Amino acid sequence: MGGLEKKKYERGSATNYITRNKARKKLQLSLPDFRRLCILKGIYPHEPKHKKKVNKGSTAPRTFYLLKDIKFLLHEPIVGKFREYKVFVRRLRKAYGKQEWDAVDRIRDNKPTYKLDHIIKERYPTFIDALRDLDDVLSMCFLFATFRRTGKCHVQTIQLCRRLSVEFLNYVITSRSLRKVFLSIKGIYYQAEILGQTVTWITPYAFSHDHPTDVDYRVMATFTEFYTTLLGFVNFRLYQTLNLQYPPKLDSRSEAELKMDDEEKYALESETYMEKLAALSASLSRVIPSEPEEEVLVDEFPADTENSDVQEERKRQQQEEEKHKSLFVGLKFFLNREVPREALAFVIRSFGGQVSWDSSICIGATYDSSDTSITHHIVDRPNVGPQIINRYYVQPQWIFDSVNARLLLPVEDYFPGALLPPHLSPFVQEKEGDYVPPEKQRLLALQRGERIDDDDEDDDEEEDEEDEDDEEEEEAEKEKDEDKSKKVKGKKKLNVKVTAGTVKVVNKAQVAEQEKNEEKRLAIMMMKKKEKYLYNKIMFGKKRKVREANKLALKRKAHDEASKSERKGKKSKKQ
Repeated sequence: MGGLEKKKYERGSATNYITRNKARKKLQLSLPDFRRLCILKGIYPHEPKHKKKVNKGSTAPRTFYLLKDIKFLLHEPIVGKFREYKVFVRRLRKAYGKQEWDAVDRIRDNKPTYKLDHIIKERYPTFIDALRDLDDVLSMCFLFATFRRTGKCHVQTIQLCRRLSVEFLNYVITSRSLRKVFLSIKGIYYQAEILGQTVTWITPYAFSHDHPTDVDYRVMATFTEFYTTLLGFVNFRLYQTLNLQYPPKLDSRSEAELKMDDEEKYALESETYMEKLAALSASLSRVIPSEPEEEVLVDEFPADTENSDVQEERKRQQQEEEKHKSLFVGLKFFLNREVPREALAFVIRSFGGQVSWDSSICIGATYDSSDTSITHHIVDRPNVGPQIINRYYVQPQWIFDSVNARLLLPVEDYFPGALLPPHLSPFVQEKEGDYVPPEKQRLLALQRGERIDDDDEDDDEEEDEEDEDDEEEEEAEKEKDEDKSKKVKGKKKLNVKVTAGTVKVVNKAQVAEQEKNEEKRLAIMMMKKKEKYLYNKIMFGKKRKVREANKLALKRKAHDEASKSERKGKKSKKQ
């Protein structure tokens, strides 16, 4: 007895995958809605191991999804909201067409909305999972916060991203979680350690720029819609861990210290409080006013030598971390108007320093430049006007380099107008045998506590110069000896021949032809892919016509020669 016939491509891996078009039809969604749903739910295409089997023997390029993922989407409540939104748009368009303005207002009031709370809880079961996925979230939100208010993106999205990013920066300042900063071409990289998790994000520079045209902003906006919801949850939870009020409010004492000159001229009343938070110069208020905490001493128990060594190492690392967190404690900074205010204020406050600026630049200044207790004045100009004696004038790079070096670097290398040392990346860790630049070696020596005097470097340079001078003197002495030997032997005339030069005749037509050919070759190289494909097709057709014409000419020539030989043969026979 034979069993049922097993059909091809209906078992094995072929049943585990589904094409994008079939998945879309199964969910009854348009392509933009399907893409949006997949982004929100975190479902991505998969490349099958045996693509030909899954594609039923075809090798055509297709996008495949796991069938279990698509079945998982069938019960998603947001799919129903997408369908409701389509009905809403159709009804609104119909009301506009009939010019029924009362119906338009009524339909708009009943616009369908949805929340992503259940998706956040579903994708991130624990808070640590959300923190691990925070890198892309922060980078996207900080990017959207810098967008201009154009038609490319909704104004509400830009404002929401700005609010959430300011809240996160205030948390990092309060918790002193920042560890590394790096200024790159793309933007400013920050790395913070939040509840034991390392979070790295990039903030773009505040330059005026046009939006690129080759970017799909709908996809980016969908990601941002999900990311803003996630960051709102994370911010709320982080503020709770520090006993801070959420939404954040300024501490009453810090708010009183802020200079409120011309604040009504600067912003509207509704915007003023947000601008004060974004200034990053004041501390936040807590739910219950915190009292100064007593220093907690860890109990030490007699244990093995190995465990004691580990505990000592941990204790030493903890002391270094605490020292790093309070790097700028006791220092007061004043920012000149030409330096990047937000980045510097964020970094300085994250390490315990006080910062202020001219009140005409931005709201939130806490003291004037005439304050005698200012220790460092940050400038980015080669020449500064009248300088005050009891403060250092340094360039902004000193702040970032000191943070990465975990110590206050010597200010002499960062004076106004000085050639700055290289800005080394803190994310690069050299292994044994790798090349370590001399600047990094000098920095490591400073971290070890070794004293590096510039006199030693000057001595090395002087020794090199002395060696060069000695070599020059030796060469001069050798030349003198050679001259003396020549004089002793007698004067000899040098045999120098002078030959007449030949005039190079330039053929202008040939040169012009060469230039034309070169321009044509470069134009072909710079063609786009589609244009080059068409050009190659046209040129292939032309060459084929030329080849066929040459073949016909050869055949004609051979025929003529054959006919001539026949005539000659006939004439010779007649004779």
